[in-house]
Amino acid sequence: MTFTIGLAGITGKFGRLLALRLLKNPEVTLRGYSRDSSKAIPAISSSPKVQLFQGEAYDETAIKAFVKGCDVVICAYLGDDTLMVEGQKKLIDSCEASGVPRYIASDWSLDYTKLQLGDLFPKDPMIHVKAYLETKKGVKGVHVLVGGFIDPLFSPFFQIWNPETATLKYWGDGTEIWEGTPYENAAEYTAAVAVDPTATGVQKFLGDRKTIKEIAGCFEKTYGIKPQLECLGSLSDLKTRMHEVRSQDHSNVLKYMFLFFTYYWLNGSTFVGPQVDNQKYPDVKAETWEDYMGRHTLEELQNAFMALK
Repeated sequence: MTFTIGLAGITGKFGRLLALRLLKNPEVTLRGYSRDSSKAIPAISSSPKVQLFQGEAYDETAIKAFVKGCDVVICAYLGDDTLMVEGQKKLIDSCEASGVPRYIASDWSLDYTKLQLGDLFPKDPMIHVKAYLETKKGVKGVHVLVGGFIDPLFSPFFQIWNPETATLKYWGDGTEIWEGTPYENAAEYTAAVAVDPTATGVQKFLGDRKTIKEIAGCFEKTYGIKPQLECLGSLSDLKTRMHEVRSQDHSNVLKYMFLFFTYYWLNGSTFVGPQVDNQKYPDVKAETWEDYMGRHTLEELQNAFMALK
């Protein structure tokens, strides 16, 4: 069986990884949509299996041409709330009008389906899009959830890993579970879902579930060093802190967004597991925290997220 897959946001970080994974499947032909198709990497743009479409996120004519004839459309957008909601609605409407049977929304991190609007504000668009898909009669929504992305956790953004002092900083008592999946592993699972016509609704996958103390153990086993552990406070302290920072400098979203993500990642309200759908696709191997570290030197770890291609 051959699959024609549409990928909106093909030039973005996750879009590139997903496209490369899809192209490994001989039964897949790929249609890519982006604002500037010249930004597609050569491994994608030079493939005879790829057709690139260029247009704005709200260009209905261009979007209709892009989705026409697709068996499934995947959105890999990452941007502001308007793009994530209204941009996806344009894709969904075109899928509905063109008879595309499935739409894989731009979701992935954390199980936002358990949240209320306003809890974790970066996930509010996903709540809106899921509700919008549920109003459609033709196209069925697909929501791939993978816990938190492992890659950025070690970047300066989350302020968890300090390579200069070999310290892992954490909130809570150290027994809280970090559910994680690397970007590349998430792309593998998404690619498997894309070529499975029976996969609709919420699909849950995980690379691994470990506490910060267990993650420290992975460090020691992989790199031969025992990182220091520094507790920053309880989860209650974290909740107080994140709201304080937001109220003090509301416009500086990057100053507090990682605190909100950390809180909802750890407090149990967005867990994807422990019951997941990994077994549906045995050809995809779940990548653990230790596996991820094994793919990177200690020196690479902090910048591994930015180096993703």
